[in-house]
This record gives sequence, C-alpha cells and structure tokens, in this order.
Amino acid sequence: WPKAAAKITDDLDVLLAFFEFPAEHWVHLRTTNPIESTFATLRLRQRVTKGPGSRAAGIAMAFKLLESAQARWRAVNAPHLVALVRAGARFKKGRLVERPAESATDEQAA
Repeated sequence: WPKAAAKITDDLDVLLAFFEFPAEHWVHLRTTNPIESTFATLRLRQRVTKGPGSRAAGIAMAFKLLESAQARWRAVNAPHLVALVRAGARFKKGRLVERPAESATDEQAA
C-alpha cells in the first residue's frame, strides 16, 4: 500500500494538527461532522411536519429547534483556553508553548 503510506506521510502536518490545540479541547474536536449532527434535528422535524409551510414559519421552526437543542449541548472543557487559541497561542502535544527567550529579548530591544 505505498500510495496510502505516501498520502499519510505527505499530509502528516494536517493529520497531526489535532495536537496543536489544548488537550482539554480534544474531546470536542474528536467528532466526524458537527454540522451534520446539529442539523439532524431540523431534518427530522421537517420530514415529520412535511415541510414548514411558509418561509417565515420555516425560519421560526429552525430557530426554536436549534434553541432547544442548544440546551443539551455539552459545554467546552477549559473555556478559559478558548481566548488563548483565538489569540494565536501555540500548543504542542496539548500543552501551551511559552515564547522562546531569544524572541522575547528581540521584542524588548525593538
């Protein structure tokens, strides 16, 4: 299976990007398709009601279904780390990587 092995080794950085996030968030990242699971409730309800009727009724139905589904969603572990991830903090193997000492001294000199 040389083609399969080549694909894995060529895209190794993408494959291991999972580890560039905090370890506390890994349980939330280990999903196959969060969009599909979110809208599964809407799809089911739309089939049961045989369509929403009007556009406004469809939007209202979607909003209320997602609002009720949101109450059952699991909260993010370590929410204080979300701000760090959004700010561009670097993580390696799930642990926060501090800035190297030489880059900190370069910034102070500038």
